[in-house]
Amino acid sequence: MCNLFLFKTELFTEVTEKNMVKREKKLVANNKKARHDYFIEEVYEAGIVLTGTEIKSVRQGKVSIKESYAKIEDGEMILYGMNISPYEQGNRYNVDPLRPRKLLLHKQEIRKLIGYTTQKGLTLVPLTMYINTEGRAKVEVAVARGKKNYDKRDDIAKRDAKREMDRKMKERY
Repeated sequence: MCNLFLFKTELFTEVTEKNMVKREKKLVANNKKARHDYFIEEVYEAGIVLTGTEIKSVRQGKVSIKESYAKIEDGEMILYGMNISPYEQGNRYNVDPLRPRKLLLHKQEIRKLIGYTTQKGLTLVPLTMYINTEGRAKVEVAVARGKKNYDKRDDIAKRDAKREMDRKMKERY
């Protein structure tokens, strides 16, 4: 009887170890334009409040954060302009794709961001949206300063020069 019990527990632990799903960070949306248009000062990770059908659309990757920005109103950070396409099987539970969404940050971080945004020229821009290892949707929000056109041209010239140097080094070896 005792051996049978040991056998059952060993079998049970083996099955659970095999069924363990290792999740990794899944990138859902990336705002490449933000890095081109802004100097990134600081980056914060924030949770986001979503409805059930919205999180299902996010997991399918139907998200666009290209035209979005964040504002702090009444001590809360709110993300505007983010488009989450309606979930196909969501019927009446779907909400407006462009509705404002609340971001979750600690109070000290929000106070610090209020100080940054009161300075002239600084804004809050989302960089990426991803699903973390625990299955929660997160948004990386950056404190950013707008670039002038000559700054953008300078960055493009530096990137082209680096690419050319890498190409020459590769040919040499």
